[in-house]
Amino acid sequence: MIKQTELTGIHDEEVRLLRLLAHPTRLAVLQILRVDEECVCHMEAILGLRQAYLSQQLAVLREAGMVADRRDGWNIYYRLADPRLIPLLDALASATGADQIKEHARGVGERCPCPRCSETRERAAKAQAA
Repeated sequence: MIKQTELTGIHDEEVRLLRLLAHPTRLAVLQILRVDEECVCHMEAILGLRQAYLSQQLAVLREAGMVADRRDGWNIYYRLADPRLIPLLDALASATGADQIKEHARGVGERCPCPRCSETRERAAKAQAA
């Protein structure tokens, strides 16, 4: 028979992952990043949270190896570091029956000051003018 004390270390990695995902902001950030890399200002516009708070949560995710980043001038873009998270995020969204991030992301490009969104707005304006 297996004693309870022998079982405690078996699921440590799963427990660590679930604790990271149990934070609503971190989960929302991962749901955003499952689609594409994004800068903090874009996530700020989607979630309506302060940049400093998002940066704290991104630091936790980066330290855990869940996100990676790259610098482009003044902007830092974040992406999922491990694509194995995508099926897990999909399963969570499916289990709850809602994909709330997509709803929040509508029209975010109009509010986000990042270079990528600015370029998209400029292209749309030129296309509309033509």
